[in-house]
Amino acid sequence: MADLTTGNHLFYGDNLDVLREMPDGFVDLVYLDPPFNSNATYSHLFKDESGQVSGAQIAAFDDTWHWDDMVSGQALIDLRDSPYQEAAKMLDAMVGFLGKNPMTAYLSMMAVRLVELHRVLKDTGSLYLHCDPTASHYLKILLDAVFGARNFRNEIVWQRSTGKSLMSVRLPTNHDVILGSGPIE
Repeated sequence: MADLTTGNHLFYGDNLDVLREMPDGFVDLVYLDPPFNSNATYSHLFKDESGQVSGAQIAAFDDTWHWDDMVSGQALIDLRDSPYQEAAKMLDAMVGFLGKNPMTAYLSMMAVRLVELHRVLKDTGSLYLHCDPTASHYLKILLDAVFGARNFRNEIVWQRSTGKSLMSVRLPTNHDVILGSGPIE
């Protein structure tokens, strides 16, 4: 790993691998814009010389999750074996209540990363987690389990654009959430 004490660094790949190499209490501020568990595959569309979107595209990101004992289950085991027992208990409870499904696979992926982010965050540091309403309530509970409920700072709700309701029984889905935690007490 690069010497993190000098200059700016850009890392490619799984952020969990990078986080696990970082020293404790190293980071002042974390803004996390993870996948949203949208169950979609996103592509990068290219433009031709005239600026028009061409037919060329490349898959950029697959935001689909499936419970897999080798991945999601291992994340749960990692939490159980960590000092973050409150987070392990909470994730266990979520899996027990919701079952082994795409949402709990997503939450397992997030939980092990939130634990590592907590570890690398300075005592005076803050974390801001950008998410959407489909998982924000679960993520808030995980943040409370990792950081402690007393360290929750704020929930920012912001409107993306004028929403469209696909069904008359549902309000428009046109906002995202940013959850803030820290500094650590």
